Amino acid sequence: MLGCFRQNHNCIDNCIHTFAGIQLRAACLKIMEKQGHEEETGSAKMTPAFNLPSKYVIHTVGPIVEGNLTEKHEKSLESCYTSCLELAEKNNLKSIAFCCISTGVFMFPNHRAAEIAVDTVRKFKEHSEIEVIFNVFKDEDLQIYRELLGTD
Repeated sequence: MLGCFRQNHNCIDNCIHTFAGIQLRAACLKIMEKQGHEEETGSAKMTPAFNLPSKYVIHTVGPIVEGNLTEKHEKSLESCYTSCLELAEKNNLKSIAFCCISTGVFMFPNHRAAEIAVDTVRKFKEHSEIEVIFNVFKDEDLQIYRELLGTD
């Protein structure tokens, strides 16, 4: 939850914490100190967004893929999306934007991660009106999501 500590690293975590301001890192630290441990993979917590153009940031810890992709990695990633959606709905949010969770330095294969994201969101939206935005940074991911969502 504390974000990336690699200076000038172009990951989404670093971008969010940089542009939200130091208050975001302080709020995350307070949550972690109160719970007494780091955030578990697949769960979600919400903080104010501070200097970002949104009201809240929903934080999740995605699985780190070292070696072969396993069913446990896939279930953990699915849990990330489900936990975020449930938290958003519990707090009456009308929309949520997702990055490509775990596909950067956490090495989750992009195409499989997108399949899990889209499938999880589709299942959730069967009983929810929340608007979901998939925010991608790479052209590769844009093509994958267009293919999966049928928006080519």
